[in-house]
Parts: sequence; C-alpha cells; structure tokens
Amino acid sequence: MSRIGNQTITIPAGVTVTVDKSLVTVVGPKGTLTLNIPVKINVTVADNIVTVSRLSEDKKVKANHGTTRAHLNNMITGVQTLWTKDMEIRGTGYKFQVNGNKLTVTAGYIHPVVVEAPEGIFFASPDESKVTISGINKVIVGQVGSNIRKIRTPEPYKGKGIRYLNEFIKLKAGKTAKT
Repeated sequence: MSRIGNQTITIPAGVTVTVDKSLVTVVGPKGTLTLNIPVKINVTVADNIVTVSRLSEDKKVKANHGTTRAHLNNMITGVQTLWTKDMEIRGTGYKFQVNGNKLTVTAGYIHPVVVEAPEGIFFASPDESKVTISGINKVIVGQVGSNIRKIRTPEPYKGKGIRYLNEFIKLKAGKTAKT
C-alpha cells in the first residue's frame, strides 16, 4: 500500500496541469515542467485535483507510484514558488563569486573552478562565503548543489570546505600529545 501515492494533489490557482498519454505538463507563473509517466501508472486531473493510481501490484510499479506522485507535487510547488538551496564555504581564501549564470569557486586549488548554471537555475551570492541556488525543478536544484559541494567537501578536522547552510559536520579530535 502506497501512502504517498494514494494522496491527492490540489492544484493551486494560476497553475494548470495537462495529461497527454504518458506526459504530464505543469504550467505556472514561474515556468513550465514536464514529466514522463512510467508504464502502468495512471494520472488523472479532475476538479483541480490530481490523482495518481497504479494498474498493477508489481514491486516496481508500487515503487513508481509514490515516486511519480512526489515528483508531480514538487513540480506543482516549483512552478509557483522557486526551490532553493543555501550553501556556505569555510576556509581561508575560499570564496564564491557570481557572474551572470556562472559561479566561480575559489576553494584552495591552483585555479578557480567555474560552474555554469543549467537552464532554469539561478545563482545569487549575498556575500563571498554564501551562495543561493534557485530554480523551479527540485531535482536539478539539488543536483547542482551536490555538484558544488563535491568541489571541496568539508574535511573532518577543521571543517573547511563547501557545505549546505546549517549542515552539521562532526569534527574529529586530531592528534594529541602523550605525556
């Protein structure tokens, strides 16, 4: 029994959802998103309510049922309000710099790393140690944040590196002198 998949999604004002065979299109004030529906999953729209149902009880179909519903809910939310990820960088000389759709990361390498934003993703940097990634597609926002974090993951002794805002890094004690 899929508890997430059986829940209905209410479509807010200003958002339209259309289903065409195995393709769902969500249009809102911030943009347009599409989702391919897996086999044996049925999506219906009636009276501003989206219902996701499955046509089989196979294990794979059950897994796709809840996932499809969650993706549709994230799409409907994303075209109304942008998804954001806040990140910070810690370390001497480490900084973020935004130039248009490019993010330049200086993180202790001999050259700065330049990250280009995919279509629909925006970078904003309130100061040199913080960056905000925003966009309508939650999956892409999360993936871009993960890719930026991989440039210099936080090290466990001093905590230097790139991390999500308010992410807790458990620090190790390091060497101690024995007397």
